[in-house]
Amino acid sequence: MESSLKLFRLTWPIFLELFLFMMMGTADTLMLSGVSDDAVSAVGVVNQYMFICILIMEVIGNGASIVVAQYIGARRVVEASRIAALSITLNLLVGIVISSCLFFFGPIILGEMNLHGQVLVHAKTYMSIVGGFLFLQALINAFSSIIRTYGFTKESMYVSLGMNVLHIGLNYALIFGHFGFPEMGVAGAAVSTVVSRGVALIVFVWMLYRVMEVRIAFNYYLSFSKVYMGKIFKVGVPAALEQVTYHCCQMVFLYYITFLGSAALASRQYAMSISQYVFLFSIAIGMGTSIVVGRMIGAGRKEEAYRRVLNSLKWSVMITVLVDLAVILFRVPLVGIFTSNSEIIALASQVIVFSIVLETGRSFNLVLVNSLRAAGDAKFTVYAGFLSMVCMSLPLGYLLVFKLNMGLPGIWLAIAADEWLRGIIMWFRWRSRAWEKQALVEPMEQPAALQA
Repeated sequence: MESSLKLFRLTWPIFLELFLFMMMGTADTLMLSGVSDDAVSAVGVVNQYMFICILIMEVIGNGASIVVAQYIGARRVVEASRIAALSITLNLLVGIVISSCLFFFGPIILGEMNLHGQVLVHAKTYMSIVGGFLFLQALINAFSSIIRTYGFTKESMYVSLGMNVLHIGLNYALIFGHFGFPEMGVAGAAVSTVVSRGVALIVFVWMLYRVMEVRIAFNYYLSFSKVYMGKIFKVGVPAALEQVTYHCCQMVFLYYITFLGSAALASRQYAMSISQYVFLFSIAIGMGTSIVVGRMIGAGRKEEAYRRVLNSLKWSVMITVLVDLAVILFRVPLVGIFTSNSEIIALASQVIVFSIVLETGRSFNLVLVNSLRAAGDAKFTVYAGFLSMVCMSLPLGYLLVFKLNMGLPGIWLAIAADEWLRGIIMWFRWRSRAWEKQALVEPMEQPAALQA
């Protein structure tokens, strides 16, 4: 019971923080729908690239948060502080490289995506502004994940609340030209995103120094320990590869959809904007569970970690089913919030029905994959993901869309098949307890010497 209460205290602020983060995307979609459906489609395409880039940058953040959690569990807080500083420095360097690539090569990439007319124009505008400053999000992810790992999930949520309010206010002013600002449309949404991220980053930096047991000394940022980097990348690289593989597959599915027309593109974006709130609960439970599991593994309490994950999985699936049924029941008025186009409303509402199959499978993955990573068993998720996503889901999607002419619902069914296959594989992996041999630190291990 005590473990469940601790998980709840960690999870509900994570849920609200993720909810607010998703609200930023929904605000963009909702306000840009007042400009045009082409504007919504353009931002949706660009955001697929942004997601992939953010996941690449999270190689370090994800790995560091797991390593830090295990070191905290082992009561080695000075080393946890050094690892946190190292992850921030590495995130900054990687973020600057990726932002530069998006700014200079983004238009070339978008030109190969079968986009035309105003959709292409809007996409290039959004890519150059948001992509050029994407390193801000890399740093935000680093700071917020470290703060959450220390158990201060509520404080991280408050920052996200402020960022969300600022973003919506700036959207209103810059997209439509209120309060004396020019009417900037898609460019306004992009500028709003960058400014709100910049302000949030400043607050996160201040907050980190208030929550750590051992504050980061300046020289920690410049100390590149091979031992710590090895542990970070041992978890972070496989985690990122699995996520990048997933979103690359989503890019292929998006490419399939471009052949179905602009209505299908817009329908996909609206359906995803609604469906993300269904799996939000599973994401929060998965992240909260990973923090608890990481600390338990670091403290050598593996049996407790095993039971904790199985209990979290029950809650995740149950809540997902209940929320998804409610969304399906009100799917038509929900889509109608975004657009009045009857064809788009009908198509988006149709695919949302299939989410009952997709989201239940996804709830398995979000809890089990996060837990396996927290235990240090990240490589297995990459192998299983490649088998399911690339070797099964993509060919199945092609068959359903182009050979069986199922259109957008065919994409949803292909993704659902992947989620269920991976979920079943991860279930058997956790039950096998092979992850118990993958711990990154032992409670009695001597502190690793810093190496240049």
